[in-house]
Amino acid sequence: MSDEDITLTAGDAEVTVRPGNGGRIGGLRIGGVELLRQGERYGCFPMVPWCGRTREGRFLDGGTVRQMPLNAPPHAIHGTARDGAWRTARVTENEAVITYELTDPWPHPGRVTQVVALAEDGLTLTLAVETYDDSFPAQLGWHPWFHRNLGGRDVQLEFKPAWQEERGADHLPTGNRIDPRPGPWDDCFGMPGGVDVTLTWPEQLELKVTSREEWVVIYDEQAEAVCVEPQTGPPNGLNTLPRLVTPLDPLEATTTWSWRRL
Repeated sequence: MSDEDITLTAGDAEVTVRPGNGGRIGGLRIGGVELLRQGERYGCFPMVPWCGRTREGRFLDGGTVRQMPLNAPPHAIHGTARDGAWRTARVTENEAVITYELTDPWPHPGRVTQVVALAEDGLTLTLAVETYDDSFPAQLGWHPWFHRNLGGRDVQLEFKPAWQEERGADHLPTGNRIDPRPGPWDDCFGMPGGVDVTLTWPEQLELKVTSREEWVVIYDEQAEAVCVEPQTGPPNGLNTLPRLVTPLDPLEATTTWSWRRL
């Protein structure tokens, strides 16, 4: 099937899926109100086969040091799948399944599948990476750009992490866990019970971002948007906390955004 845009509907919720633009969610409208920042680079894109920054674009793959392009010098950031064209596998009124074949510069063949399922009161995103051949380390995650302001009111963030990853001058975790500090953030937090972050636009909407994964990056240093990014490991995780994808053990993660009107 093609890589043309897909529109899903459920009640007064509408989602645009853009397979041809990195498999991203191009828009989420609730009662006609757009929640995601618009633009080719925004919406909500999948981070795969790694999340956040990988130090100097290098990671250890078995006994081999691999080098990825430095798309955020001096590091490589957010994986490769957001830059490629995905293909549509299946679409119904409220669900889409899209796929992406890992290719250069990633050194291993593999398939990424994203399932986008819309309900009247929530959106569930599931990502999986599988390999039919050799094993490799990988990460999965999502990078949504939520509008900071809706209806003239700025969003309020509420979450209770167990720790914050100390961030070094190179923007990467140092390996030390510290007590959570006040924002603004471009930081990774640990939530061992699962990611649970509430965004509240006063008098508009409350939206909860949840996941069984225990890592979330919060980025709120831009005036236009706030990012809440559930992921399977911390930034530079290909080096510090690799998750191995094997022919018998794919890597899979899910996040749900649930909302209610205020």
